[in-house]
Amino acid sequence: MAERLQKIISQAGVASRRHAEDLITAGRVTVNGKVVTELGVKVTPGRDVVTVDGKPLAREKKVYILLNKPRGRVTTLQDPEGRKTVAELVRDVPVRLYPVGRLDYNTEGLLLLTNDGVLTHALTHPSHEISKTYIAEVAGKPTEEKLDKLRMGIKLEDGVTAPANVKITKTDTEKNVAVMEIIIHEGRNRQIRRMCEAIGHPVNKLKRVKFAFLTLEGVRRGRYRYLEPDEVEELKRLAKASPKQQG
Repeated sequence: MAERLQKIISQAGVASRRHAEDLITAGRVTVNGKVVTELGVKVTPGRDVVTVDGKPLAREKKVYILLNKPRGRVTTLQDPEGRKTVAELVRDVPVRLYPVGRLDYNTEGLLLLTNDGVLTHALTHPSHEISKTYIAEVAGKPTEEKLDKLRMGIKLEDGVTAPANVKITKTDTEKNVAVMEIIIHEGRNRQIRRMCEAIGHPVNKLKRVKFAFLTLEGVRRGRYRYLEPDEVEELKRLAKASPKQQG
């Protein structure tokens, strides 16, 4: 997958993206032996040869992280509002990581981070229907009729959702809340929260407990682990498979 030249230079650890732009405009960067001074140029890692000051870029090792995100952090590398970010929890990892999808500020749970842009794009593309499992505590107890609306697909401002797998796992009559397991394969902004609001049962607490076959087992809140090689291979297989093949 082709990416902007300054991004490739930044990911190789040579310079920040902004400084990489200065290197390009100064004529210090070549692509396949030709000097490039324009910022819009795109290159394909592994195919195009990029040099900075005559030195070829080293190919960055791919890293795959499973993070147990706590509440109160944004799923970005930097936040202009000064809020805590998930990047701060993996700052000791020696490469620049990017989240696979997002969890909103008040949602906790399983979040993948990697520097593998190709896999990230594939895992987040709706056509591959990668399942995500959430545990949601909602106000009140939804009726089966309301749950069926989620199971069939409910209309939101950005369109009708794909059918969800939904079941109530616990109720508390004193607190007037219910706990639901919700499985979706889309990744719209605040989707679970908006789905529950649409049936009149807003979310109090939300946690993602599973991404495809991956779970939070053994990973405490705010901590992370590296994925095993066989886990990475299985994610790549799912990212290439059609929904029918995933079963």
